[in-house]
Amino acid sequence: MTRERLPDRRRSENFRFKVGRTSYHATVGYYEDGRPGEVFLNCEKAGTDLQVYMRDSAIAVSMALQGGIPIETIAHAMCRHEDGSPQGLMGQFLDMFAKGEQG
Repeated sequence: MTRERLPDRRRSENFRFKVGRTSYHATVGYYEDGRPGEVFLNCEKAGTDLQVYMRDSAIAVSMALQGGIPIETIAHAMCRHEDGSPQGLMGQFLDMFAKGEQG
């Protein structure tokens, strides 16, 4: 897999969303053609295991995007409940983003 690096200066968007009672912040960086190329995900609970898990997940998703895997494909691959909804936080964000529900 060849990694396509993002330009040094790039457009990005910030999103806030809640899961349960916890607020999260996501930033998505874009290639010049509008494709997402990186994801950063943070929560209110800095320094926790959850924060580390979220950062590691964001790095893995970003590397997959830079390797040419569409965000919809990554979202679909996340662990799911029996009803098809995502089990994890990254899956919830990716579903929301892929469906255009962010903002």
